[in-house]
Amino acid sequence: MSGIAADVVGGAVQGVVEGVGNVLDRLFTSDEERAKLALVRLEIERLPALKQIEINLAEAAHPSVFVAGWRPAIGWVCALALVWAFLLQPVATWAISTFALGLPVPAIATDHLFELVLAMLGMAGLRTFEKTKRR
Repeated sequence: MSGIAADVVGGAVQGVVEGVGNVLDRLFTSDEERAKLALVRLEIERLPALKQIEINLAEAAHPSVFVAGWRPAIGWVCALALVWAFLLQPVATWAISTFALGLPVPAIATDHLFELVLAMLGMAGLRTFEKTKRR
């Protein structure tokens, strides 16, 4: 889960944990029972993190380069934009000026592109780490 969904589910889980904890605090009073309650709380609190790990592993486990969720799609868009910005656009500009065609060559705002590429590289590093850790 990411973004808004994680906030909504995380908030809901937190509310449930606090509610269960308050009810159980009223029912149990001994130190042993409080320790058991603390263990139950910890297990409930870690459930969202475990589910997110399962989702990440399922996305990273797909053998196809093009499938595995939204990350590869954005990665391919970034790769194509970089190819255009650093290879094809300069060659197209040179060819148009050499042959006097007078056509405009579209430019890409690389400042925004680099922000996205650097974010994707961070995610790719995490994904690579997850894949190598499983083996």
